This record gives sequence, structure tokens and C-alpha cells, in this order.
Amino acid sequence: MSKNIHPQAFVDPAAQIGDKVTIMPFAYIEGDVVIGEGCTIYPFVSVMNGTRMGKNNTVHQGTVLAAVPQDFEYVGDKTELVIGDNNIIRENVVINRATFSSGKTVIGNGNFIMEGVHISHDVRICDHAVIGYGTKVAGCCEINDRAILSSNVIANPGARVGRCAMVQSGCRFSRDVPPYIVAHHNPIEYGGVNSTILTNAGIDIKVQNHIANAYRLVFHGKTSLMDGIKQIIEQVPGGREIDNIVEFLRSTQIGVINKEDFTGD
Repeated sequence: MSKNIHPQAFVDPAAQIGDKVTIMPFAYIEGDVVIGEGCTIYPFVSVMNGTRMGKNNTVHQGTVLAAVPQDFEYVGDKTELVIGDNNIIRENVVINRATFSSGKTVIGNGNFIMEGVHISHDVRICDHAVIGYGTKVAGCCEINDRAILSSNVIANPGARVGRCAMVQSGCRFSRDVPPYIVAHHNPIEYGGVNSTILTNAGIDIKVQNHIANAYRLVFHGKTSLMDGIKQIIEQVPGGREIDNIVEFLRSTQIGVINKEDFTGD
């Protein structure tokens, strides 16, 4: 195996380091760590116990992976941060591992996590998401495929962001952001369908119109969320994206943005 580990890096002998990994000077790698093939670890990165990293990830200066959870319920459990393949993690990012041994913090594949981001314990980020400068993602949040959180967004505990949704800069939210939309302003609100990302994701314009019609029923009608879901099922042609919207809305535990009443009658 070929590895490029600088002599001024600290790598615990127990750490599992894959082939073609580059570890630059002053990086710090603890023992209960797995770093997969082809990863690059820049100077002053700390890879802490519990990190399980896949292939071809790049981690930039000052980042801390698998930091101890900032959670008063954490009592020292052996927990994990699981990172997939082909992620770019920029400077000064902090990602906490899970609070309890039964959970995990998960970063999927192909994500771009920008400078100064904090991702808290038990967060799940799926694939090909973008997390913008200075964004803070609180514990137990879920960010789905191809979602974008712009700069300085604050996601409060337990909130979800749906597939291909975009939360614009400076927003903060405590409720779920449904798939395929743009969310903006403070207080955060529905800002229309995210047509740019939908087009880039190969979603046909006819389907985009169905998505827009579904959200008109939810956000512009004077009904509860549950009644809005019923109207989507009755009035909007089905398909993968519409099914995804219905499932996301049905499964909310904390409500969605713009809707005060999400339980229905």
C-alpha cells in the first residue's frame, strides 16, 4: 500500500489508514479511526475517535471530525461519525459524533460542506447536498439529497430539509422544509418551487408544474396541512416526486414552514 503521511503529522498506530491517503503536517488522527482510500487530510485537521470515513474525501485545514457532542445528555458513550465517499469538507468545519451508542452522525456521498459549518450530533446529511458558509445544523436534523443550505442558515433541532430544496442565506427554521422548494425570509416562508435545481436534476417541466400545483394546495389554500395532503392526492397526477412530497408532509413530527396547524381536523 502507498500512503503519504508527513512525519510531522500525529497518526495513532491503531488508526486504519487506506491506500493512497495523504495526511499533511500537523494533522492529528486518533486511534479509533478509519480513513478510506484516496482521502486527503490537510494540516491542522483533527480526526477524532469514532470517525469512519469512506473513499476520496478531502478535509481542509482546521476541521474537527467526530468532536464530542455538545449535548448535556452525552455521558461518554462510544459513538460514531460515518462519512461516505467523495465529500469536500472545507476549513474550520466541526462535525460532532452521535450522543448515544445507538445513534450515528452520518454524512453521505458527494456533499460540499463549506467553511465554518457546524454539524451537530446525530445529524443525517444524505447525498450531493451543499451546506453553505457559516451554517449551523443542530442535533438530529436531516438534510436530504441535493438540498442546499445557503450561507449563515440556522437549522434548529430535529428539522428536516427535503430533497432538492433550497434554504436561502440567513434563514433560520424550526420546522421541516419540504422537498423541491425555495424557502426564504425571516420568519421563514415558502418562496416557490426550486425550478433551477429541478431542471439540473433532470425533472421534466410537466412534473415541475405538478409540484407547483401541489404546493399551491398546501401553502395558498386555507386548510390544514392534512387537508392539503388529501387535496394533492385527489387533484395532482401521481408520480415519484408527488409521492415524495406526500410522504414527507405526512411524516412530519414538528410541522412544516408556513403551516401553524399540521395535525388536521
